[in-house]
Amino acid sequence: MAATEMSSSHPWQGFHGLKLILVSLLVGLVLLLLTPTMAQAKVMANDGEDGWPSARSLETLRDLDYESWRVVAYRAGPQEERMVLRIVGFPGRLRLDHPTDMTVHAGLHDWTLADITMDNQLLAGDVREAAAEFDLTALMADMNKNRPLRLELPGVFTELPIPPYVVEEWRSLPQDPPV
Repeated sequence: MAATEMSSSHPWQGFHGLKLILVSLLVGLVLLLLTPTMAQAKVMANDGEDGWPSARSLETLRDLDYESWRVVAYRAGPQEERMVLRIVGFPGRLRLDHPTDMTVHAGLHDWTLADITMDNQLLAGDVREAAAEFDLTALMADMNKNRPLRLELPGVFTELPIPPYVVEEWRSLPQDPPV
């Protein structure tokens, strides 16, 4: 009779296995929700502010203080020879005196991007001051690889990392307006 009692399973033994499965599923779900997914910048074609067709790269990125910023690169001007970088924050987050130039770091190289916000009549008259624009043309002309960049805007953020896939999108913007 003692041998029969030893071979019977304990009533809680099935519960332990179920508990282990539930904990594993919970951990997997938490990791899935908390792990950031790889985002892809998207080149979008639509009518620009002036009514002409335009292509732009749009991405939301976080700085080192974990603040979110919308980063938009697009071509502007006649024959779309100038590239513009627009940084958009939540209203009240991006208040700066214009012109305030932006510094871009990439390895041992540094560039200064001129603040051209006041050239855009829509931004110049916007009292929210939630966006700033910079001339990206010289930087893109110097870039021959899709390397990561670090943006620095005094008084706003000390480092906004730009991943290589976003730089690739910027470099792939068409010179000619889309039809």
